[in-house]
Amino acid sequence: MSNVAAGPARLPSAPADKGIGPLLRGWREQRRVSQLELALRADSSARHISFIETGRSRPSEEMVLRLAGHLDVPVRERNALLLAAGYAPHYPETPLDDPSMAALREGMERLIQGYEPYPALVVDATYTVLAANRGIALLLDGVPEQLLVPPLNAMRLTLHPEGLAPRIRNHREWRDHLLAQMDRQIALHRSDALRALYEEVAAYPVADRPDSGEPAEPVPYFALPMQIEHDGRLLSFISSISTFNTPMDVTVAELAIETFLPADPATAKFLISQGI
Repeated sequence: MSNVAAGPARLPSAPADKGIGPLLRGWREQRRVSQLELALRADSSARHISFIETGRSRPSEEMVLRLAGHLDVPVRERNALLLAAGYAPHYPETPLDDPSMAALREGMERLIQGYEPYPALVVDATYTVLAANRGIALLLDGVPEQLLVPPLNAMRLTLHPEGLAPRIRNHREWRDHLLAQMDRQIALHRSDALRALYEEVAAYPVADRPDSGEPAEPVPYFALPMQIEHDGRLLSFISSISTFNTPMDVTVAELAIETFLPADPATAKFLISQGI
């Protein structure tokens, strides 16, 4: 995993009163797609795409959504494109505690409980923890109370010098992985809150672990594990992140379910022995 040497990438943006052109051009360039390629994908012409980007033509609402779809623009930003073009947002943003979201909440709770004894949690676009199972509670054992006051933040809990960081054996590698993950998210979402979180956690000190003098035994992991010390044991987890397919709501589009699967038999055996 490569190190993050610079600050988070920033997607070119423009105020809504500048029109859709600069925003569309920013997304097209971010995706490294030419005007001709985008036109072919959207069954349009390079001339029409050029006219939209320069403000000489106003696209229809259907065309905005079609272009956004072919550029894989996040749902929240599709609404921003529509607003910039003079249309109302297409996708609602329903609070997760709204009664209409009851089935979704219950489904997520059942899902993460089904992963027990393995840790699993649900986060939003700024890594605020919305739900977590008992496997996560096990890992957080010993974290100071001030870091466990809601709303919990997964990045802050993991990288804070009083959080899980001192117990993560491969802290530097795992930190680089998480910062790179946030960097990619910031490139997709023009979020001041996410950028502020990145700057906060990136500034946390990185403590070098003392060398035990014994050569580390190579382990053939198929993905970078999080290796964390717990109750005198070394537990290893492989992280997997799931999102909803074809979401039609901003809130749902920004939800992510992260699961931590055992990376070795010893970790699986220990978790099962806890009777969670």
